[in-house]
This record gives sequence, structure tokens and C-alpha cells, in this order.
Amino acid sequence: MNRIVRCLRRRDNRLPSFAILIALLAANGFFQHAHAAPAAVATPADTLVQMNHISVQMLGRGSPVVLIPGLSSPRATWDGVLPELIKSHRVYLVQVNGFGGDDPRGNLQPGILDGIVADLHALIESRKLGAVPVIGHSMGGLLALRLAREHPADVQKALIVDALPFLGAVWGGLPSADAAKAPAEMMRAQMTGLYGKPFPDMLAQSIGRQNALKPASQAKVADWSAHADMRVSGQAVYEDLTTDLRAELPKITAPITVLVPWTEARGGEEKILGLYRAQYAGAPRATIRGVGDSGHFIMLDQPAVFERALMAFLG
Repeated sequence: MNRIVRCLRRRDNRLPSFAILIALLAANGFFQHAHAAPAAVATPADTLVQMNHISVQMLGRGSPVVLIPGLSSPRATWDGVLPELIKSHRVYLVQVNGFGGDDPRGNLQPGILDGIVADLHALIESRKLGAVPVIGHSMGGLLALRLAREHPADVQKALIVDALPFLGAVWGGLPSADAAKAPAEMMRAQMTGLYGKPFPDMLAQSIGRQNALKPASQAKVADWSAHADMRVSGQAVYEDLTTDLRAELPKITAPITVLVPWTEARGGEEKILGLYRAQYAGAPRATIRGVGDSGHFIMLDQPAVFERALMAFLG
């Protein structure tokens, strides 16, 4: 992490402090931007539902499944598994307004996470989907947990891809959501300050390296990183950092499967999985599973392993 900051300062002394802060968060492996890539499967316009906080693209036929990408990530996050998924499932691909080049709509106001959960509930209820499997990556995983807690009839089971009930526990070792408020406010201010400015290529490359291991994965994340609406990202990361669901986990009745990336260089499997087991200790039906040789974007670094895990989860 310090090496990245030194690199940023050495190579461009004019790089603003907010870019350095973003690099710090990226260096912890929990900050990633994304821009919409072409969908893997062409679809008529009438299969896209636009809501105040999200849009939802619907593909395939069969039993429903909802997929939620992470902070600033587009629905294209899931492109690699779509061809297999749509063979037997009606897939509901979520994209947060303001990510992937979308109009921010209602996400220029505080309460982004609340609004997304409300939109997801409205979608599931209006389409009479019943209890559905929900897959969420990073911030999308936190949203899946919230949906399961606040609307238990909506979630049959949840697959959480590298997300924690309280991000602050690994971001600076913060003890509580209250303790996270001050650094989260600073992060929000610095990130929103990037809006309308060219996103430094060096920073995009750093984010790619810190969130993925394979060169192709890094290139994709780096390419995506420059196109998020930083006003939405800044508010969303503030809300993510100041959300602590650990005390709510015992109230989640749906089974939870958590996929955790690990490498020997970042502490090894037992150490990393131990941290996640501790964070999810309150969940009565949680299973923690490691995915080796992977960065934060498991679906990019280990696509075959991720697809097998996803299809096994769906049963």
C-alpha cells in the first residue's frame, strides 16, 4: 500500500490528495470502479426495467435469480457466467444508476443503499418472484445481506462474493460504524471532488492491479475505473463504510454462502478465511469458502471456478 502511494507521488507530484486516498482504499482490495461493457447476450429494450436507484436487465428463461454488482461496477461484471445461467434461469441483472455510465437519477441524494434495497424489494414483489437466490459482489454483497434482513420473504439464499457485514473492520481496523464516520466523510469528499476531472490513468492501473491478479482482469478493471460517476461512488462508499450488519446477522434466516479470494502473498488461506469467519460468526446459516489465486474480482480472475461455485449454489 505505501509503495503505491510513494509511486503516485514520485511519478506525478501534481496528483491530488484525493487520488492518493482512493489508491489507499484500492490497496486494501475493496475499492473498484467499473464502466459498462457490451452485454454478453443481446436483448430487446423491453427487458430493461428502469427504477429510481437501479436498472434491471432480464435475460433467459427458468427460475429467477438476481445478481448485484459492486461499488461502481456494471452488470457486465457477470458477463462470463451469463451464457450458462440463461440456459435454465430468468436472470435479473442489476446496475446501480450512475455506474456504468448511467444517469444517476435518484442516486445524487443520500440514502443510496436504502433506495437500492427498496427498489429490489419492489421489483421482486411487483413481478411476484417469491423468494429468489440473490448473488452480490462487494457492495452488492452487503446489499444482498440487507435485503435478506429487511425483506426475508424476498431471499431464498444469498451468495456473497468477497463482502463483509462491516467493511470498516478491514479498512483501518475500525471498531464500529460510528468510528468509521469521520474517515468515510473525508473519503466521500475527496471522491466526489474527482467528478468532472480526468481520471488519472496511473490510478486506474493501480486499482486494476490491487483488485485483480491476471493481466487481462487488471486491464478490464483499469479500463472500467475511469467512467463511474464519482458523486454516486463517493456517497455509496460513505454509506458502505458506515454500515455495520454484524449485530443483524443472527436475524437473517436465509442460508449464506461467502466466497473469499485468497493468495499466499496476502496472508494465506487460513488467515484470510479466519477473518471472514469471525465477521460472519453471528450468521446462523453461513458457509465460508475460499477461492485461491484470486483477487477481489473472483469472476474475472477465476471464471471457471466461479461459474462452478455459482451453479452449485443454485443447485
